[in-house]
Amino acid sequence: MQILLGLIIGAVVGLAAHFALGHRDLRGAALAPLAGAAASAVVWTAATWAGLGVDSPILWIVAVLAPAATTFALVPLLSRVRQRADAEERARRGI
Repeated sequence: MQILLGLIIGAVVGLAAHFALGHRDLRGAALAPLAGAAASAVVWTAATWAGLGVDSPILWIVAVLAPAATTFALVPLLSRVRQRADAEERARRGI
């Protein structure tokens, strides 16, 4: 049940990234929160398997930093890919 804390933290960090980064019209509103939750879940699981408990500050630090790093790297990359694909499609259609 404690992994829910990591999932919630990751989703909130991802939601903040969604609104902090530009080109929101090119991606869904759920992309960044889901990416943040996934990153936080992976890190939280790995850290708990490594023996860290909820009383460890390292677990909380990585539960915040992992989704932040993931979403702030992934979302701009996907936005650029989407812009390029849209431009190619407009050029192909002659719009």
